[in-house]
Order: sequence, then structure tokens, then C-alpha cells
Amino acid sequence: MRRFWIDTDTASDDAVAILMALRWPDGRVDGISVVAGNVPLEQGTNNALYTAELCGSDVPVYQGLARPLLREPHHAQFFHGPDGMGGMNYKAGRGPEAKHAVEAIIETFRAAPGEITLVTLGPLSNVGTALLREPALAEWVKDCYVMGGAACAVGNITPAAEYNIWCDPEAARILFHSGMKIMMVGWEHCRGRANLDNAEMAMMRGFDTPYAHFSLDCNQSALEASREWLSDPGLGLPDPVTMSVALDPAICTRSAWHYVEVECDSQLTRGMTVVDERGVVNTGPNIKTWKPANQESPNVEVCWAIDVERWKETLYKALRYSATE
Repeated sequence: MRRFWIDTDTASDDAVAILMALRWPDGRVDGISVVAGNVPLEQGTNNALYTAELCGSDVPVYQGLARPLLREPHHAQFFHGPDGMGGMNYKAGRGPEAKHAVEAIIETFRAAPGEITLVTLGPLSNVGTALLREPALAEWVKDCYVMGGAACAVGNITPAAEYNIWCDPEAARILFHSGMKIMMVGWEHCRGRANLDNAEMAMMRGFDTPYAHFSLDCNQSALEASREWLSDPGLGLPDPVTMSVALDPAICTRSAWHYVEVECDSQLTRGMTVVDERGVVNTGPNIKTWKPANQESPNVEVCWAIDVERWKETLYKALRYSATE
């Protein structure tokens, strides 16, 4: 039985990723921590709680930071809808735990060092704060899958940056240089053939399960934004793609360790994940110009390619059957 902790700014694609983890037959979610991002903290907490209830789970849900470490919050209702869930206005029947998410993260991983996988689906404010308070957290986490960044440097919130990293680049930099075993699954892996097209969404609707209907209904705003704003052919689901890799690492078909830096200072490239794919930081003529001291070693495993069919089948597996089947 594999154990997971999910850190999320729960909007529509986060909710599908959470559902996948809660319904994975060989998995156990120890806790969900919520951070402000796609939606304000209270709304993201409600969305996570509702998703857990839909899955029949009483997994503890903890509220974390309501804003980035140093910056003003910028939410993404323009993409996910006013409630982050396509305007469906789901209401959870229970509330979050009293304990703060940062405290819960530290305590849970301290109690089970090397046993729990961390999956991050939103800005990294909670995780960055936890690392500042307890640097040993980096050693306690078994491995960490980050939905964030853009290894190809094509952003979805600015030309250079992916939304989660852009929201709180300082927190991302803390995580990337913490020594934690990290795989970065950039948002580019949900694009193109990895989008869900009309036929695939119709097939999902045909499953006629509450999970399939929920996953499509709450992503209606995201589908419209994907097509009209990003010019993608269908529905892109970056968080579920990352969750599929965490659940089934073989879905990542090509990866490599690289030195990755997060840009925090430039207005133009804020939040850019600068991947030293060719190792020029260590070998090029300008090696002293941009690297922080003692940070030139590979620090992040970058996912470069995925098995698209296998990712989609992982999603279908979570949606296809009702709890009674």
C-alpha cells in the first residue's frame, strides 16, 4: 500500500487528481493540505472536502496559507469558474481540521520518514513554509511529484511561467533547493494529444458514474478556457496528469536530473523554471553569471515525456466504476 499526501489549491483539475488518488486501489491518502491559489483558501478547502465526500473518504483536510510567502495572491477563477469548479457550487458537509496545514505536514512526515509520497498540485507556499520551519522535512519525504513549471519554457500564465510556480516563486525556489527528491511534471504534459477530446469526454460521460459526471461537470469552465484562451484542442488536466505519474511512475517515459532554478527577481520571467538541460552551468563560459553559490548540482528530476494512452487509462480506471461495483 503506497501512502500519499496531497497539497492542493483545489479547483477543477485538482479535484479530479484528488479523486484519482482516493480511488486508487493500491493507495492511501494520509492527508490533504490546502493552499490559496486557483481560488481563495476557504473555497479551495470546501472543494477538497466535497471531493473527498464524493469518494466516501474521511481523509483529514487541513487549511494552510491564504497567500504566497512574499507576494499578493492572484487567483484563477477566470480559468476554473467563480467557485473554481465550473460554477457548480458544490457544498461540503464537513469542515477542515483545526490544525494548521504546515504543522500537519511536518508532524505526519516526521512520524513516518521515508514512507509517504508528497504530491503538490498548487503554489508551494505550504511546503516552502514547512521546509523553513523544519528543513529535515526534505529527508522525511519519500519522493515529491510537483505539478508545476514548464521545462519547455512555454508558460500558461505568462509566456515564460506556469501558474503554480509564478504564484509563489520564492516558495518554489525553497523546495527545489531543499534536497528533497523531486520530479517536476510541467504543465506541457497535459497539452496536445494528452488533452481529452470530444470522443474521449463522451466516452467518460458514458461511464455513467458519479465520478465521471463530476469530473466533466466541474471542468466545463476549464474546457472553455483551454480552447478559447490557450488554443488547445480539448480539455487539459495538468494536475491529473501529474497524479497519474505519481500513481504509476512508468507513465513518465523519459526523465533526467538537471539543475533547475526558479526566477524570482525579473518581472518579465517571474516564476520561470530555468532547466539546465545541457549542463552548461557547470561547463559553459559564463558559469559564474547566474547560479547561486553551491547550487550547481542537479536538484530536480524533470519529466520530459509521458505515455499519453497510459495516463488516460489511469484516469478512466478511477472514473469507470461506482463504489458498489
